[in-house]
Amino acid sequence: MTLHGRLLELNWSRRTLLLASGTLGVTLSNVDRVRAQEAKPTVTIGSKDFTEQILINEMVALLLEDAGYPVERKLNLGTSAIVHQALVSGEIDAYVEYTGTGLTAILGLPVESDPQAVYDTVTAAYEEQFGLTWLEPLGFNNTYALAMRQEQADELGIATISDLQAQANNLRFGGTQEFLTRPDGLPGLQETYDLEFAEERGMDPGIMYQALDEEQVDVISAFATDGRIPGLGLVTLEDDLGFFPPYFAAPVVREELLSEDPAIADVLNQLAGAIDDQTMANLNLQVDEGGQEPRDVARAFLDELATGGVGPATPEATPASE
Repeated sequence: MTLHGRLLELNWSRRTLLLASGTLGVTLSNVDRVRAQEAKPTVTIGSKDFTEQILINEMVALLLEDAGYPVERKLNLGTSAIVHQALVSGEIDAYVEYTGTGLTAILGLPVESDPQAVYDTVTAAYEEQFGLTWLEPLGFNNTYALAMRQEQADELGIATISDLQAQANNLRFGGTQEFLTRPDGLPGLQETYDLEFAEERGMDPGIMYQALDEEQVDVISAFATDGRIPGLGLVTLEDDLGFFPPYFAAPVVREELLSEDPAIADVLNQLAGAIDDQTMANLNLQVDEGGQEPRDVARAFLDELATGGVGPATPEATPASE
């Protein structure tokens, strides 16, 4: 089956499951719900420390609760390394990770540009090394990007990361603490593009965009699905040397939990192929600029998904699981 056909099939199955779970929610009494939960394992969901992570893992938690699973939330835990270790140790049971992060930051492997190859590599390595299972990709690719104020980029004639080379020693760089040390972050970027900034600042993800907007820094490590990029009049620079790998999002779950209850995979795969880049950016913006709570935004999205109001992500771009 082609990748396009696979994602269409996943989208149809996902909608059917969501509609069924919605009907179940109407018909089950409170007593029935309690009994159903008692028969199912408690699932602990974690997340990293930025908006998209909290939001998307709220979706995971809500889907499980809708399916009758007791859920504990340990969101906003910290960096990729911290959350990964929490998963390996059993402190949490699942969270959404990005394929490029798994490839470079966790496994320490070289950058690979092909989305399917990256997904296949992390899937096999995580199973063998950590006893962890990657489920179906959600559809969006939250790749790293370098962002600048549009006005300054135009003034300096900077459109690509290579264009930064001649100007970097006069520019201040701001990035997350994680980005400053990751191999797929600033160290690798500097080596690939021969960049040397006038100043490098580690920042909380929540204030990075504000710092750029207020001219405290000139370049930041942005997230491609962050809705604040167009909202603040920022521009992302073309990665013309293809440094950044693809970062498709997918749930990662402990195999021990899936062995205990294989149906958990079916529940979480309801999100397979459901969220494209623009949809994720819009959801993030509702939290970052709209001031809404991540759980409220997640619930509204799942409700819309259940009624067929959200289409599948672009099939050509999304890696498929076997």
